[in-house]
Amino acid sequence: MKFTQLAKSLKEGLSPVYLIEGEEAYFRDAAVRSIAEAVSLTQPLLNNVRYEGESLKGDRLLSFRDELFTMPFFDEKRIVRAYDFYPTERDWENVLAPYCEKPNLSTVLLIVNGGKKANAAELKKKKNLVYVDCAKEDEETLARWLFSLMRRAALDPDADACALMVRFCARDASRMKAETEKLAALLGDGGRVTAALVEEHVAKDAEYKIYEMTQAASRGNYSRFQEILNDLMKKGFDEHALLSSLASHYETLAAVSSMTGGDEEIAKALSRNAYAVKKDREAARRLGKARARELYEALYSLGAGAKSGLYSKQGALFSAISEIFFGGATK
Repeated sequence: MKFTQLAKSLKEGLSPVYLIEGEEAYFRDAAVRSIAEAVSLTQPLLNNVRYEGESLKGDRLLSFRDELFTMPFFDEKRIVRAYDFYPTERDWENVLAPYCEKPNLSTVLLIVNGGKKANAAELKKKKNLVYVDCAKEDEETLARWLFSLMRRAALDPDADACALMVRFCARDASRMKAETEKLAALLGDGGRVTAALVEEHVAKDAEYKIYEMTQAASRGNYSRFQEILNDLMKKGFDEHALLSSLASHYETLAAVSSMTGGDEEIAKALSRNAYAVKKDREAARRLGKARARELYEALYSLGAGAKSGLYSKQGALFSAISEIFFGGATK
């Protein structure tokens, strides 16, 4: 199940074994906290134990399995957490599979992984454990989650404000949580969260700033483009990264200008969100398919030349800006 479904699942009861896995660290930590709250330990120092997965091999894995049968001390249940634990197939079949088939019902075992190891995919398929998916969610799902998070913080959010904040935070759940806490302190109970307020008080992630820069380029808004470009340069972005972002943007415009179907259909094909596709299609219509392709090829060539030493990176970026806004007038 998705992390966002965990709360509902816990209301129906606890499972003896969970695999909590995914690259979103905030969701992993929140899942562990949610399960711990459901267990409701009175003696957490005695009954909430952590192990590092790297140490659970050979005889130590057998000892770990036996320790799962330790009875809780002055609590109904005991929590055992194993972090970055990727057992081999042999260890799973010989040691852990038998435990999962007949677990100690007084123990809740949590395997908490980032999911980056080669055998991570196989672990998700194992029987008799509940898989909690903590991968990064799409913008729409995160906006709904953020709406609920703000309501729990006694705020009154607008839906478009939540969607904007997701983009500003580059879908980073921990940042959204921190920004929500900041807004709660600023506004107090019942505070209204609007898109304008998010624009004023929520810091924009560099990824969103790049998105704004490329959109300014597509609209031909030179002053706004330069404002964002200068801000990114001050924050440490170098010319190679900016050239690559611009080239990638025009490559996308060239691609969407050739595609048919609705925004949702194209978004799925390109693994992007529908809102971004909608804005890109609007930009592509203004620019024209041929010009989008021409700009992509010109900017890609400039970026490759800068990396090979044919041009300086500063000169390549200056030429790219000239190509975008003035049709290469300085050539």
